[in-house]
Amino acid sequence: MEWPDDPSEPSSIEAPIPPRCQPLTTVTNTQLTLIQIDNYGPWTVTPEPRREVDLQTLQSRLYADLSQLFGNRDGYVFFSRFDNMVAVTNGIDTDAHALIQESIGNRYPVTVSLSIGTGETPATAIETASEQLQAAGSAQASDRREILRGEPVADPERTAEDVQIAHFDVNDATGKYTDRLNEFDTFINIEQSYAELMRYLRETHDSLSFFVGGDNIIATCPDLDAEQYHDAIDHVSEAVGVELKVGVGRAADAQSAGMAAKHALETCRYDGRDVVFGDQ
Repeated sequence: MEWPDDPSEPSSIEAPIPPRCQPLTTVTNTQLTLIQIDNYGPWTVTPEPRREVDLQTLQSRLYADLSQLFGNRDGYVFFSRFDNMVAVTNGIDTDAHALIQESIGNRYPVTVSLSIGTGETPATAIETASEQLQAAGSAQASDRREILRGEPVADPERTAEDVQIAHFDVNDATGKYTDRLNEFDTFINIEQSYAELMRYLRETHDSLSFFVGGDNIIATCPDLDAEQYHDAIDHVSEAVGVELKVGVGRAADAQSAGMAAKHALETCRYDGRDVVFGDQ
């Protein structure tokens, strides 16, 4: 297997979520991109099973490259399941998606398909993106390669508040877990909080949440208010006994909203509040 060079160009849910009413929140202008490795399952065992360490290395390098390629264009990529990733791509047009797709095809022994979905909520956007890619063929179809589907949010329809990013972390994770428990039990506590928050925000507010390492969870949300974030934090605390805090940012693109959320989270750490909204 040939590994790519470093990038150099700019660039525990067990059942489907049941149908539900639309959330009682102000909507956003969400643009998400579903990134799917083409025919990945069969490729991993053809002509014979490949070493798992090599597959894990490929997945991590692919995620790193995609994170940089989209990140250099003000997007956010979440590794999700690694063979399927989700990116917040407001402001990234179809031509830029095509260039990213071509770059990956030139660097890797696998290709990726990209499907752009838009909607008033993140859940609507990812549903659209998924349906478009499913309509193009199975994820394991040998003749379905480098599909590019969907239309980005048109420039005249974009606003300075299209993206709301919420950055959660665990209160005093080091003192409560890392410095007291063994690593695996610490991991269980962190993952339980993620699973509970992920399900709650999906079912209640059509939001999508992603674990991003350490004790951090990032969610792309519609226009939730402070009370709704307090409710989410209280739900996780009552359900699994893990206490969270959150910084929230709003902007035209994921990077700007994410940085506003990070600064707001630092304010939480400084003054002890559980929910802080940052500047755009």
